[in-house]
Amino acid sequence: MQVDKITLQDIGLFDTEGSQGLITHLNYCKTNGGKEKLDQFLLAPLSSITSIQQRQNAIDQFIQEIDFVRAMTITNGSTLVIEKFFETSFKRIPNQISLPAAYWYQYLNASDYSLLRYSLEHLIIFYQNLQKWVEIFEEKTDNKTIQQLVAQIKKYTHHPHLATLPKKAKLEHPQELLSLCYFFFYQYKNNTIQLLNCFYELDAYYSMAEAASQYQFVFPTWVDEEKSFFEVEGAIHPLVTSPIDNAISLTQNSNLLFLTGANMAGKSTFIKTIGIVIYLAHIGMGVPAKKISLSLFDGLITNLTIADNVVKGESYFFNEVQRIKNTIEKIIDGKKYFVLIDELFKGTNIQDAMKCSTAVIEGLQNLSNSLLIISTHLYEISDGLKKYSNIQFSYFETEVHQKELIFHYQLKEGVSQDRLGYLILEREGVVDLLEKISKTKY
Repeated sequence: MQVDKITLQDIGLFDTEGSQGLITHLNYCKTNGGKEKLDQFLLAPLSSITSIQQRQNAIDQFIQEIDFVRAMTITNGSTLVIEKFFETSFKRIPNQISLPAAYWYQYLNASDYSLLRYSLEHLIIFYQNLQKWVEIFEEKTDNKTIQQLVAQIKKYTHHPHLATLPKKAKLEHPQELLSLCYFFFYQYKNNTIQLLNCFYELDAYYSMAEAASQYQFVFPTWVDEEKSFFEVEGAIHPLVTSPIDNAISLTQNSNLLFLTGANMAGKSTFIKTIGIVIYLAHIGMGVPAKKISLSLFDGLITNLTIADNVVKGESYFFNEVQRIKNTIEKIIDGKKYFVLIDELFKGTNIQDAMKCSTAVIEGLQNLSNSLLIISTHLYEISDGLKKYSNIQFSYFETEVHQKELIFHYQLKEGVSQDRLGYLILEREGVVDLLEKISKTKY
């Protein structure tokens, strides 16, 4: 599935100056290398149902063994020590050394010897943990991803020296210690580096499994057909405290959702929620919902956050038009896209906005291969759109009780008639301040 940088920013994948993004909240990696591998997974949606289901199954296998993987004692410190070990210029470690010579090396190269012993402790922990992981996961023969990891780790840990590693990480015998350090430093460096890469991938899968477990994600059911299809129940935004869940269903015969509601009623959060659900589904992770079925999409395109560009002299409205233009140019190729648009044409007057919005919606609803959610304040244009049978209308209701706003954040069928801008202005004391200005001479 194709996405662009704007879409990733719109759905909140990245960290910003003001808040952490979804990519940080999904990170349960033990190591920096695992985090890099996780970022690679999260930035590369998959393009086939087979590859997605394979990853889903691999993550599920990790969830089944989550307590074991949590208890693995390979830490970020361990991997950093091992990486540093191979980068350090030690005093030449002898191949075969007598006991007196070993003590002599220890005496003459005290700092090197101390670092060698410390590094070897972490190397032993690293190899022993990986061997235990293989013992658990080599029985899981129904997943290609896990079997490839098992095969790689077994390949790089198949050596007589590794079969006889000391049970205790700490080694006090200098002859044995230097012999093992020689082996790792001069004979097994490349294999160990390959094993580090294997562990980083393992760590990334553990992180996705932990995130799915912590957030109670569910795995999607994939519909393998040419027609676009999306149905979700209990969808929530994973970063919202005490979220209200919602459900929608979009098909080729009902492919556009016209969404209305007052400011702060929940439209933007809902649209971002659907974007996150679609995106994580194509990553192969579980999604924040109770149940989901969908077809494979060729792309996810959003139009949620627009800004003017003072340097280029571009107005907010101009950039809105450009983003809509770019969206249309992409989705007219006949492929299956999921399109999310929040508040069409805020950068112009209401008459222009109504005319432009109507034109865009009437044009986009013809793209039966794509599914679209479009929110707007312009409920007036809804009457003219009801002639299209493939457009469904939903809204978020807001109640007013003694000038207090009550938001339910629950999607309802129909079109919102709420106009609460002045009430909010009044509730926040702006009207009172303006009255004071009119009564006071400055």
